[in-house]
Amino acid sequence: MDVKKNGGISFWYDDMGGIPAYRAPLPGDLDVDVCIIGAGYTGLWTAYYLKEAQPDLNIAIVEREFAGFGASGRNGGWLSGGFAWSRENYLDNGTRQGVMDMERALLGVVDEVIRVADAEGIDADIRRTDCLTYACSPAQMKRLRAEYDQSIAWGVPQDRLALIGADEAASRIRVKNAHGALVSHGVARVQPAKLVRGLAAAVERRGVRIYEQTAVSAISKGCVETDRGRVRADRIVRATEGYTSSIKGAEREWVPLNSAIVVTEPLPQSMWDDLGWEDYQLLGDASHAYCYAQRTREGRIAMGGRGVPYRYGSGTDTRGQTQPETIAQLKGILARLLPQTRGIGLHQAWCGVLGVPRDWCATAGIDPATGIAKAGGYVGVGVSTSNLSGQTLADLVLDRRTERTDLPWVNRKVRRWEPEPFRWLGIHAMYRLYHMADRREARQGGAETSMLARLANKITGR
Repeated sequence: MDVKKNGGISFWYDDMGGIPAYRAPLPGDLDVDVCIIGAGYTGLWTAYYLKEAQPDLNIAIVEREFAGFGASGRNGGWLSGGFAWSRENYLDNGTRQGVMDMERALLGVVDEVIRVADAEGIDADIRRTDCLTYACSPAQMKRLRAEYDQSIAWGVPQDRLALIGADEAASRIRVKNAHGALVSHGVARVQPAKLVRGLAAAVERRGVRIYEQTAVSAISKGCVETDRGRVRADRIVRATEGYTSSIKGAEREWVPLNSAIVVTEPLPQSMWDDLGWEDYQLLGDASHAYCYAQRTREGRIAMGGRGVPYRYGSGTDTRGQTQPETIAQLKGILARLLPQTRGIGLHQAWCGVLGVPRDWCATAGIDPATGIAKAGGYVGVGVSTSNLSGQTLADLVLDRRTERTDLPWVNRKVRRWEPEPFRWLGIHAMYRLYHMADRREARQGGAETSMLARLANKITGR
């Protein structure tokens, strides 16, 4: 395997000069107005909007590692504002109009993140662009048509979404065997670690204290137990996303699903010309075991996908290290979509976890009896969704009823995942079936989605 560096948290930190120096841990017992657990996007956005609304709030953030250690510093850098979940699932806690309002709120997040980055002087390589999801078989193209039709029927503005044919798709990026693509306008590419570190500095300037190297073991009304002391707070925000299973009592709430990324060596300009990838568009495909990619600031391709999807017992990775078979899979996906890149070496590979609820739909909410708020379960679109979470959680913590707090994802009840070994078997069976379905669709060339994929969806409730 030609990866020069396999390990470390992510390429994004190398791009910034390395892992940052740790902030001091919690010095002992502490009393605050609000304690936030987790210094990733969700926790930091919540602190930011709380301080905007009420500057005199005494807020502490406790973080097991360092700000941006988890998915916030390792993701694919898609600031999409996308709605990646079943709209119908949200009807159990709201109306059709409420779901449409939620989707519009998410679409507005891209502008909001860029506004805050500009206001706070956060240079995160943000570039407005389009997201292109390519279909490389008739079945994939049929799914994209259905997705487009459904999105328009649910009120997505037609100026935000387009379905293009093979010729136009090839004129954007020369993906092999492209039958067409779904184009999402109004998205942006970001350097995710720069964004999360800049946001951490911004909330510190407002007086928020971030305590790193502080592991939380339990949460109860008014109290956060850590290995460094006890934090007492009227309001507590659990912003742990893919690491939620480490909290006592939340072991089966959201499973940590693994995602991995490889980044190439810089491509020569002649290869970019050959690819036709000129406008820094985000790139994905419509396979069941989908991928996601971006063109980085310095001319590399960062390509991500699932790899080994789940570790037994809701285990998480070891500081971003990923397996050789995962690297090989991602290299194969890159070569399949963009065979022009076969001669380009891989520079680095890493992985991380994202939180997945049992119904694969994000939630936010607060328990008024305990004052404990939470948000997460983004299923891969956390760069944008976490901003809406932060705005919503700030409203809930301050007991403000707003348009955001009435959205149908707020205070939804989702059943827990099955105990082991059933969840390990179910998740691995799902992805095995997805890979088999992709191979079958590519081999047979028909327009119908494989029954194997339908079975996988039924098994896991997607």
